[in-house]
Amino acid sequence: MSRAIGVNARRSDGEDKVRGTAVYGIDYGEPGMLHAALLRSPLAAGRIRSLDVTRAAALPGVHAIVSAADVPDTTSGWVLKDQPIFAREEVRFIGEPLAAVAADTAEQARAAVAAIELELDELEPILDPERSLEPGQRVIHPGWEAYGTLAPGPREGNMAWLATLDRGDVDAAFAAGHLIVEGEYRTQRQHQSSIEPHVAVARYEQGRFVVHTPTQYPYLVRDRLAELLAVPASRIRVVVTTIGGGFGGKIDALLEPYACVLARRTGRPVRLVNSRTEELQTAGPRDNAVVRLRTAVAQDGTLLAQEGEAILDNGAYSGEVVACAAIPALVFGGTYRIPAVRYRTRVAYTNTTPTAAFRGVSAPYSMFAVEQHLDQIARELAIDRRELRRRNVVQPGDAIVNGQVLDDAVFDEALARVDEIASWDAAVAARRPLRGIGIGALTWLTNPSPGGATVKVNEDGTVTVISAGAEIGSGAMATGVRQIVAEELGVPVDDVLLAASDTDVGTYDGGAQGSRTMFSLGNAALDACDGVRRQLLETAAGMLEAAVEDLELADGCVGVLGTPDSRVPLAAVAQTALWTGGPISASGKHISPPVQFDAGCVTGALFTGFNAATYHVHQAEVEVDPDTGKVTVLRYVVAQDVGRAINPQQIEGQIEGGVLQGIGYALFEDLRVRDGAVVDDSLESYRLPTVFDAPPIDIALLENPCPYGPFGAKGAAEPSIIPVAAVIASAVSDAIGRPVTQLPVTPFEVLRLLGRDHSSASLSPTPEGTRS
Repeated sequence: MSRAIGVNARRSDGEDKVRGTAVYGIDYGEPGMLHAALLRSPLAAGRIRSLDVTRAAALPGVHAIVSAADVPDTTSGWVLKDQPIFAREEVRFIGEPLAAVAADTAEQARAAVAAIELELDELEPILDPERSLEPGQRVIHPGWEAYGTLAPGPREGNMAWLATLDRGDVDAAFAAGHLIVEGEYRTQRQHQSSIEPHVAVARYEQGRFVVHTPTQYPYLVRDRLAELLAVPASRIRVVVTTIGGGFGGKIDALLEPYACVLARRTGRPVRLVNSRTEELQTAGPRDNAVVRLRTAVAQDGTLLAQEGEAILDNGAYSGEVVACAAIPALVFGGTYRIPAVRYRTRVAYTNTTPTAAFRGVSAPYSMFAVEQHLDQIARELAIDRRELRRRNVVQPGDAIVNGQVLDDAVFDEALARVDEIASWDAAVAARRPLRGIGIGALTWLTNPSPGGATVKVNEDGTVTVISAGAEIGSGAMATGVRQIVAEELGVPVDDVLLAASDTDVGTYDGGAQGSRTMFSLGNAALDACDGVRRQLLETAAGMLEAAVEDLELADGCVGVLGTPDSRVPLAAVAQTALWTGGPISASGKHISPPVQFDAGCVTGALFTGFNAATYHVHQAEVEVDPDTGKVTVLRYVVAQDVGRAINPQQIEGQIEGGVLQGIGYALFEDLRVRDGAVVDDSLESYRLPTVFDAPPIDIALLENPCPYGPFGAKGAAEPSIIPVAAVIASAVSDAIGRPVTQLPVTPFEVLRLLGRDHSSASLSPTPEGTRS
């Protein structure tokens, strides 16, 4: 019987967070610390004529001012290396850093920034991604060909990246189709809005940079700093503080390079923190997108072929959007059977804030388009919307559009579990005016990035896990990895300790992103536990005068099988080992096996398939107020494949949080950009959902073990946000009898669709699907 798996264990960081004693990045400081501020561009596009810091440098308290002239002329980036530390000849977005100041106080640093004399020659900004890709447009990065790339990918001019997926005879399938349906779908930017803004404290000592920062991916920050500062990666140490929320926004470096440059220049520790305004205006949000789909179907609703195009707004520089450019195609064709497809995703430069990762990167808008498109097909063919999905959803053993075979698909079970909780037929039969129901299905991945961990047994019998894994609030480290180690070594979960995440101590880890932490580090810890277990049993065998194969680990002891009185505590074993064979510890590592797919059908893809695939069905019921346009979510149901529920309560908490974030994306959140400037400069104008917007959420956890996951577990924290906007929009469309083709579905948009908004002239038109 499992002792630690499937148990709602308490978080190791829970008490400190509840009591307010946890030291977050925003709380961290060092003796003698200086405070920094950034001079940011007031223009979306312009050439730098002059930058004079003479007057600013003479102000009280100022210790250093640095700009492009003081740093290496290098660029960096995750996949496409186009990002400088400071703007050098041109500025490309409002808020781009031009100089950094270190002073005794934050107020003095800001005063010095205000005193810097800057002259810019304004250029006409390119703000729309579709326009950016048109022939003849000014090239935002004239030197784009010189930028290095992590992997080869098609790009030219203002197209930062191109990813394609072509498979099957698309033209023949369209020619044979009973019905061809087309649709265009538009979505907005969404900001992660973590409760803690970006912050970094850096010092320079003994030829090395030491950075304390609440990052999700310390090794990526280390490597980014090494590239930008033109030093070996071993000269960078990144220590992760307690993190006040990430959601993808704290994966890459943001403020850390400026703190490092100033620390080296002044010889003092330097702290740099974003204001909430800077956070909203310059910390990369989810990208806005335009998606177009065209689908051929048979008379019974069978999907025959599909063409799709996605245009993603990269902003001025490239972050995770380029890395995930292949994701839309996988979402378009990874859940429903489509024999022939032709997909293209273009990532466009614009003179706007660079966009970045947000939970479910590239997927929420892709699924929104897919599910609204299916609803339209169902309307055209007069087929029940749930039934259309049931007929086309992937079955075990089916190959999806990239040629990957999904042997363990559980959509039938997921659909059935949702229906048990909230009957679709009953809801349809009981439909009332301005009430609607929506449903959607998703295949998602567990990020396959590598990881490593060390497990050591302490002399008091407790166990410590050492890694670079960051705990961002999901509980992946604070419960999941601890429970996996506790189960494997037979100790109480509370006896498993976590060392602080530190690149000098923990081996490489692919970061807290894509639901990979518990999956990858859980596997790495299991690998390490094999070595620890062997050392424990070998040492205890001599102490108990028994054969190794006759011993077991349980209840914090090593005992002889079938002989309850013949056992020794782990503490005694560890102390004996210390003076005989040496301390007990072992290191482990993990990398997922490669996904088998048709490599000939894709170009420009870094994500080529679904590692440790998970399967999801969501259903929502809504009510629309005809006078105000307000949408109320009455009920929400989730069936989620988790592989194995290591900690059910932890997973349910992540699902609830993801659903509420998805409601924000569906109904409220819109990081507005006008003339290149972010309009929303506080959380008063950028509306986030609150507990009062949370509907009753029913959750069914589906245990569908992954053969290469720790105890069968798969990634579980990320995917619950992805289907939410799709199913809520579907429900709203059902309620008002109008297609919903753009997000967010605000009251103004609802009233426009109902024909009751007389101020709609200021709104962008919503293209409806057309039949040909």
